Amino acid sequence: MTLPAGHIHTADRPLGAPLEILRVFLKLGVTCFGGPVAHIGYFRREFVSRRNWLTERDYAELVALAQSLPGPTSSQVGFAIGLLRAGYRGALAAWVGFTLPSAVLLILFAYGAARLNETVGRGLLHGLQLLAVAVVAQAVIGMARTLSPDLRRALIAASAAAIVLFGHFNLVQLAAIVWGAALGWLICRPDATAPAEALPLLPVTPRAGWIAWILFLALFAGLQAIPDGGSLQSIALFNAYYRSGSLVFGGGHVVLPLLHDAFVTPGWVSDDAFMAGYGAAQAVPGPLFTFAGYLGTVARASPHGPIGAMIGLVGIFLPGMLILVGALPYWQRLRQQQALRRSMLGVNAAVVGVLAAALYNPIWTGSVKAIPDLILAGACFLLLTVGRMPPLVVALIAAAAGALLVP
Repeated sequence: MTLPAGHIHTADRPLGAPLEILRVFLKLGVTCFGGPVAHIGYFRREFVSRRNWLTERDYAELVALAQSLPGPTSSQVGFAIGLLRAGYRGALAAWVGFTLPSAVLLILFAYGAARLNETVGRGLLHGLQLLAVAVVAQAVIGMARTLSPDLRRALIAASAAAIVLFGHFNLVQLAAIVWGAALGWLICRPDATAPAEALPLLPVTPRAGWIAWILFLALFAGLQAIPDGGSLQSIALFNAYYRSGSLVFGGGHVVLPLLHDAFVTPGWVSDDAFMAGYGAAQAVPGPLFTFAGYLGTVARASPHGPIGAMIGLVGIFLPGMLILVGALPYWQRLRQQQALRRSMLGVNAAVVGVLAAALYNPIWTGSVKAIPDLILAGACFLLLTVGRMPPLVVALIAAAAGALLVP
């Protein structure tokens, strides 16, 4: 029996799926530059357009759910894709594959193995930032065709983009998604929804969801009882990472002030070392949360080095993944209700708007500074869309061209 794209039953998953997922996400972990918004574009190209593991609608709903929860959005989306494809082993494989490359690079940087302030290094980074412009533009256009094809949903997308661009307050992305849900419930037609049979089957039971919520809350509450700098510094360090990862809405960059307060203020990391690591985190592929691996390596606390890096990586990613697992079984059940499915049309359109707003700021405003930048970004877009070249090849071209652009 052939199942619809994105509708994968546990019994139909191939035995080698976790290894396949690990391989695919390792490739993405090496090539995904540009931050969480660009990562979402790369994921869409890989899993919706190329591999057909998810439908456009299912992918957008996973993105909307991840953006509505605390934690690293792109890593949560990748974790959910691995979970859908091969259960918890697939989810772990997706997280390890996507996280490992940038974590290793930042740990090496902590030991002085990377020198990203040189002119050539800055040029390579600049070229990859311009590639991110093309990747996100491709994602916005492709998702808009499917998720906001009529006037009602186009207006929802435009209004969500306006909220993100002009709403200078915390949780602005969450506000845009809630706005999209409300407008979708009010103005979208129920007969425009996809049939319930097309929804994916996620292998997360309500019981597993409750366990995830209990574990998340028990760790969050219990760790707060451990004073920073106490006799068990490893627990205090884990608490600093876990607390920061639990309170982040809106992408990886939001975690930086939380980590700065958690590590620089008590004197575990100097301000200069913190900012050097932050600069390096901008230059490597993969999730920005791997900055925790760098901090765990250089922290003036015990343990540090590789063990400290592992504590940092587990501590900062764990809360977001527990929250995601806790939300998935109820999300799956609720979204089959007619009222919520109508709202989800608005949410999907709002995701397009949020992505379009991020394409302008910070991706476009932070990368395109001159006419040569515009030309290179446009060339990357054409290579991806018209030439259909693999992203890795385009990344190499963009990096080489970027090195020539930076004086």
